[in-house]
Amino acid sequence: MRFIEEIVVDAFLPTFRALLAEDLRERGFTQADVAEALGISQSAVSKYAHGEVSVNERVAADARVHDLVARVGAGLATGDMTPVQALVEAEVLIRQLEEGDLLADLHEESMPELAAYDGFHSIHDPEGHLRSVEQVRSSVRRGLRILTNTSGFAGLIPNVGSNLVEALPNATNIDDVAAIPGRIFDVKGKATVPGEPEFGVSEHVASVLLSARAAGVDVNAALNVVYDAGVVDELEAAGYECIEFDPDAPTDPVRAALEDRDLPETFVVYQTGGYGIEPITYILGPDAPTVADVVRILL
Repeated sequence: MRFIEEIVVDAFLPTFRALLAEDLRERGFTQADVAEALGISQSAVSKYAHGEVSVNERVAADARVHDLVARVGAGLATGDMTPVQALVEAEVLIRQLEEGDLLADLHEESMPELAAYDGFHSIHDPEGHLRSVEQVRSSVRRGLRILTNTSGFAGLIPNVGSNLVEALPNATNIDDVAAIPGRIFDVKGKATVPGEPEFGVSEHVASVLLSARAAGVDVNAALNVVYDAGVVDELEAAGYECIEFDPDAPTDPVRAALEDRDLPETFVVYQTGGYGIEPITYILGPDAPTVADVVRILL
C-alpha cells in the first residue's frame, strides 16, 4: 500500500526543492539564504547543489513546475512573496497534479490497483481564501515598492498620511481590505512605511474603496494623496477621469458620486475639504501596483 503523499514526498518535493534552490542561487542567494528560504539545513542545500538528491525526471520536465519555481524564486528574491504564500502556491500545484494529473499517474503506476478508480478528491481549492489573502498582500507589497522607489512621493502624502489598500475579490467590509497599519507618513522627506500589509487596519481609504465597490464600480485598490487643483489638473491631462464628491454629504458621498457612472479601469475621486476635513485625492484601480504607478505622473 502506497499513499499519494509518499509520491509527493519522494518525487515532487526533492525535485521542486532542487530546482528552487538552483533558481535562488542564480538570483544571488547564499547557501545560508537558500536554507532559510526553504526551511531546510545548509547541508541539505549543499546536497541539492551537488546533485546528491535524486530528482524525478517527469516532475522536473513539467512546465507548470518550472513556472512555479520561477514565480516563487522571483517572489522570495524581491520580498513580494512570503514563505507562507510560497507554500500555498506549491500546495495548490500539488493538489492540481494529484487530481487525475502527473502525481496521480505516478501514484497509479506504483499502485496499479488504483487504475480502476476515478482519482482523488480535491483537497485544496486553487481559489481558496488563504491563497487570495496572500496574493492581495503580495500585490500591496509590489505597490509599496513602486511608491517608496518613486522620488518625491513623500511630498504627495497628506497630513493625515497616505495608505495603499487592496481588497479581496468578494470584500464587504474593512476586514477584507489589506492596508498599511498606521498609514504611510512623510518623515523628513522620506515616505515611511511602519509595517507589513495587514487586513482590517484602514478605515479611511478602505472605506472609500468599499463605497466605490458598493456603487457597482469594478475596482480593487486605492491610494490617497494630497489634493490641490494642480494635482487634479495633471491627472486629467494624463487622461484620468476625476470626479469630485462632497465629504459633508449626509449619506455615503463616494457611492453617491459614482453610482450609475460608466467608469474606466483606473480613475480619481477627490474632495476639496470640509469642516475639520483635509482635502484629499484618491486614485482607484484594479490593483495596488496600478494605482501606485499613477503617482509617477505627479512627479
